[in-house]
Amino acid sequence: MEYLDFELPIKELEDQLDKCEIIGLESDVDVTNTCKQIEKKLEETKKNIYKNLTAWQRVQLSRHPNRPYTLDYINAICGDTFLELFGDRGFKDDKAMIGGLGKIDGQSFMIIGQQKGYNTKTRQYRNFGMANPEGYRKALRLMKMAEKFGVPVVTFIDTPGAYPGLEAEERGQGEAIARNILEMCRLKVPIICVIVGEGASGGALGIGVGDRVLMMENTWYSVISPESCSSILWKSWEYKEQAAEALKLTSADMKKQKLVDDIIPEPLGGAHYDRETTFKTVQQYITKFYKDLKDLSTTELVAQRMDKYSKMGEYKE
Repeated sequence: MEYLDFELPIKELEDQLDKCEIIGLESDVDVTNTCKQIEKKLEETKKNIYKNLTAWQRVQLSRHPNRPYTLDYINAICGDTFLELFGDRGFKDDKAMIGGLGKIDGQSFMIIGQQKGYNTKTRQYRNFGMANPEGYRKALRLMKMAEKFGVPVVTFIDTPGAYPGLEAEERGQGEAIARNILEMCRLKVPIICVIVGEGASGGALGIGVGDRVLMMENTWYSVISPESCSSILWKSWEYKEQAAEALKLTSADMKKQKLVDDIIPEPLGGAHYDRETTFKTVQQYITKFYKDLKDLSTTELVAQRMDKYSKMGEYKE
């Protein structure tokens, strides 16, 4: 397990507990009470840390190297029913954007999401979860296929942003994202979006328009990352913590502003501490919200979705 800077008190106590247990095994000394005291203190420390996280600490948790990625959710929830589909039928297959058909609780879904890598090699292969225009065009092709056959869509969002390279701009990155937003607004099947990690900028919005948008507890969703915001406003990355607070990017902030529909709770310590519980919870939320949407007519579905997004940003003087 890797630890973030604010998790170091937890690491120290876990190390103490391990040493205490080793002493008990290697000697005749009864360390039961000592271990119990350390366990109690460890539990209290975890609760104090994770119940009072700052916005920046939640950003750090969303990027935790042990955190499950899109394919982890798909493999755990869909099992061997997932069939990946490839290519945008125009340029090439984007490895940062994955998609295909899979079953959740017996219901077929078109599942689309950004995929990050686990090590240096796979991070380069997946382009760090930053999709090119062909990735968004692949996603749109799959969504249109889902619409044709009446299959609901689930998207998993986890990206530091769309790829900002020159070649991406040459192939129409902005147009590809804008086209996805337009088409998702009027897609004639239910769409459920789940932010499982980072939800950054247009890269997230390109697959983020849905009838129900859900955020995992320790994720963030914003027009810009705290580091980039800090570098623009203060000409330095040193103010990223202040930027994170000012951006109101946490799940609680997004729910309060009515920009997302619900928050999916995570195990104490984050999704990576108890993957099985996390996967089960996400599956339950997807099933629950699909049941709310499946009986709506196409006209009602699209009208409600359009109305939902039309109301965002309204204010009264």
